[in-house]
Amino acid sequence: MPRTAMRLRRWAATAVLGTLLAGCGTGGPAPDAADGGGAGKGGGARTGTDVRPIEAATRVTDAKGVTVSLEKPPEKIVCLVALCDDMLTELGMTPAATNSGLLAHPEFLGKEKAAAIPVVPGGFLSPEAEAILSHRPDLVIGLEDTHGKLAPALEGATTFWPVQPGSWQDSVAYLRDLAALTGRTEQGERAEKTFRTRLAEAERNRSEKTSLIIFGSDENFGVATPETDVAAGLFPKLSAYPWKSRGVDGSYSLEEILARDVDVLFVETLSFGGEDGKLSEKLADNPLWARIPAVEQGKVVEVDPEVWAKGRGTRSLGIVLDEATAALR
Repeated sequence: MPRTAMRLRRWAATAVLGTLLAGCGTGGPAPDAADGGGAGKGGGARTGTDVRPIEAATRVTDAKGVTVSLEKPPEKIVCLVALCDDMLTELGMTPAATNSGLLAHPEFLGKEKAAAIPVVPGGFLSPEAEAILSHRPDLVIGLEDTHGKLAPALEGATTFWPVQPGSWQDSVAYLRDLAALTGRTEQGERAEKTFRTRLAEAERNRSEKTSLIIFGSDENFGVATPETDVAAGLFPKLSAYPWKSRGVDGSYSLEEILARDVDVLFVETLSFGGEDGKLSEKLADNPLWARIPAVEQGKVVEVDPEVWAKGRGTRSLGIVLDEATAALR
């Protein structure tokens, strides 16, 4: 697919899958301890619904081994990645500023309230350090491989926390850490419990249908795989999902997708400012598209990429679960 689309998608669905480490003060369990209890068909271990208590802390070590230390609970937080907006919403907070469109979703703040949140100029890829600091943040949360270069410009004025979620377990761990830092431990526990319960329920009602998530802005689409996409990482627990990563430059052709008899197809249309129209509509010009079972049966679902590709937190992933399981019935 076009270089711009590939670059955008790489930050939207990061391929880093680290070992889940318990952060200081969070009491977070490792994945095997939290999610054990028998194999889930096609999706690994069953998801546990027990949640360990979160203890307030001024210092945590996150899922990737990054240590964040603050003098007091942060109140003004600037979000440079949608995961931050997701976590703050779960904790009953709003960012001092953001560069994500996630908050406009009705399951978050909605368009009217989201419009009141200041926007960091420069976009996702190049947020302006001076503008970030103008909000006098106690904490800035950004994506490590995209915003790590900002760290020197922010040093001494605020604390920068680089995050890099590669799985839903990472997302839960980050939530627990932020809950500990902000002192909103009950909210963090409740959000984790809600998500785990939804995921466990979806696993119990796993569909035998074959599903697929594709993304793009035109006919040069990509396939979201569990190794490279947090939302796609849920899908082996929800349905048959026979798609594996082929690296940064590899993807699947329509011929290959046609051969897999996809029953339900989820489509993320990525916009780059001048693009318009849905990806599924553009792919309709290809005669192979019409032969895919999901297309024949009217089971093509255009989804919100702000939630499915960029959100990656427990609230976003909960929405993904709800929409996916409804379509897979």
